[in-house]
Amino acid sequence: MTDQSTPTDLPSLCRAPIILASTLLSFFLVWPYEASALEKYGRPLPSMGNTNGREAEESLFAGYLLTGVFASNPSFTARPDNTGLVGLRHMLHLETDLYKQYLTFYTDQNFFSDRTNGWIELSEWDGTYALTGVLGHFNWRLQYERDAPLDRKGVTQTYADGLVTAKFQAVQDFPWWQHRFPNQNLTAYAGAGWLFHNNNYFARPDNTGLALFRYVAHADLDLYKNKVVLYGDINMFTDRDASVPVRPSELDWIVGLAVRWRDMEFAVYHEQDLPLDRGGLVQQYLAVQLRFSFDISKQDLGIGAAKPTAPGQ
Repeated sequence: MTDQSTPTDLPSLCRAPIILASTLLSFFLVWPYEASALEKYGRPLPSMGNTNGREAEESLFAGYLLTGVFASNPSFTARPDNTGLVGLRHMLHLETDLYKQYLTFYTDQNFFSDRTNGWIELSEWDGTYALTGVLGHFNWRLQYERDAPLDRKGVTQTYADGLVTAKFQAVQDFPWWQHRFPNQNLTAYAGAGWLFHNNNYFARPDNTGLALFRYVAHADLDLYKNKVVLYGDINMFTDRDASVPVRPSELDWIVGLAVRWRDMEFAVYHEQDLPLDRGGLVQQYLAVQLRFSFDISKQDLGIGAAKPTAPGQ
């Protein structure tokens, strides 16, 4: 571990994020949602289209390519052992529908570089593999993740978890919304998960404790026709070794602004990861990123398409 830690005063630094997290979770978890597709990303990104449209046909494969620059990074580390500082991030997301929206397989491959080691050489590889789907008002996910250093030996983190969320969409759930706000939308979800397998996936940014439960909340505010989107994300962990294992020990929050054109997106966002139950390391950064998405259905390639009927039949 490096000397990049920043002592924190919990009452002054954490009060606003804790209030926000509590409000989002308490509101979303009791709302009778009409759910659509599950946000599948470890660090959620706003959807680039109406995912409900995919329920009618199976996707052969879909995903996106992403590259980003950590423009300002005082403390977000470049390896699982909290060494270095992230400079660049590259990501590939791939998914395929096994059975419509009910069962989807996806993988995320995240790569980071160390700005203290020349920016270019990759320093960490995070690989995620998961099954996800939609059941009525709820979304579910089973996921395995492995985070490992690439340029040296060090700590490797692995875990497997299950997550259930419920989703709200203003256009669908508020009949009056589209009349008053024809070019805007609000989408949000919240839920909880259990890390049922955990090998070194820590409960705080300073690599202490072991994560047990996860609480999440996410919101996208579509400012104009899904071309300009303001989004926020809250992700909390608990410590299985704590006296109260359901009490959050870490809060990760993100706020960002995304601008879309066709299949491309440019985003600026800020993330801060901080401990909740004690002082310690706070990791934060400001990043800019470019994302290109793609979606190829089975019908696009003529797989499963209806055969033409001969004249007179």
